[in-house]
Amino acid sequence: MQPSTDNFCLILAGGVGSRLWPVSRERKPKQFLDFGGTGHTLLQETFNRFSQFIPHENIFVSTLEGYLPIIHEQLPQLPRNQILAEPIRRGTLAPVTWATSAISRINPRARIAVSPSDQVIYDPQCFADDILRGMDFAGTHDGVVSMGVEPTRPETAFGYIQAGEVVDVQANIHSVKTFTEKPDTTFARMFMESGEFLWNTGLFVFGAHYMLHNIVKHVPEYRDEFPELANLGVTAATDEVPRYYNALPNLSMEYAVLERTGHNYVQRCHFGWADLGSWHSIGTDIQLAHASRRNRPASDVKVDGRANVTMHSEALFDNASDNLVRLAAGKMAVVSGLQGYVIAEADGVLMICPKSDTAAMRRLQTLANLDSL
Repeated sequence: MQPSTDNFCLILAGGVGSRLWPVSRERKPKQFLDFGGTGHTLLQETFNRFSQFIPHENIFVSTLEGYLPIIHEQLPQLPRNQILAEPIRRGTLAPVTWATSAISRINPRARIAVSPSDQVIYDPQCFADDILRGMDFAGTHDGVVSMGVEPTRPETAFGYIQAGEVVDVQANIHSVKTFTEKPDTTFARMFMESGEFLWNTGLFVFGAHYMLHNIVKHVPEYRDEFPELANLGVTAATDEVPRYYNALPNLSMEYAVLERTGHNYVQRCHFGWADLGSWHSIGTDIQLAHASRRNRPASDVKVDGRANVTMHSEALFDNASDNLVRLAAGKMAVVSGLQGYVIAEADGVLMICPKSDTAAMRRLQTLANLDSL
């Protein structure tokens, strides 16, 4: 597959991953960890996945200044001028605007794919085919194409996109009727059963010129700062960034632009996808992947006959089911009488909590006051 010089990618790698505490910490969040047992971190997997069909010099990574040493360590092949280091977090709109401005100076015809760095993709070739079809569409149409996948369960932690009329049969791209963020269980079940709704993967593609036009049009808070953004080249020093970054509002791409453009599309994609957003979703997705012949998890991720998942660890289960165990290397868990629990340990902190009780996990994290350790 010959990479196109018009295709670019921005990998978002500045998140905290607090819902996967205590393994994911602010000093080293989940994107910098090997969660899938592949021998590569999630960031490395994301970079390698895109580098199969996008030229290395067209791949950019957005992160926080404090994570620069980790980026250099994990992606030594990535030049410094392809790393956009934010002084503070400002949502997804700020890094997308900065990257789009910089990339458009390199290539005004650029089509840009934006990707989180904390996802698992089970079929890389199908992923490449889907993304490239979406980028080809974005190169000839004004609009933003969101990547959607068929829901496999009534998940309340994901966003949903309602697909409208087909606008490109070959690429399986539809107009968008509605966006719904994290519906309750009743609506999530209705969405899944209707066949009209897709999970929003957080992956989207667009033409650089179209995106910049819409940011100026729909986000008045950015208009005053935009001339400086547009003139800031990719070789700008990190210490130049705070002059405008600190003044930018904390906004998400979805809220600020995608829901306002009027030219939204969703692509019905076919690659296997898992979002590592919470312990509960990880356990569920691993179980589903294990049941699939195509999407088997890595060898050091094990699933037994009672839906107990063990990641990078050793565990013995007695009268226990639907548990997830992830311990530090060399540790073993003996679990008896538990059902639906997560047992996670890292850096001297052990958490035992019901998988579905995310509120309790947040309380425990706050009480322990150990997130930054």
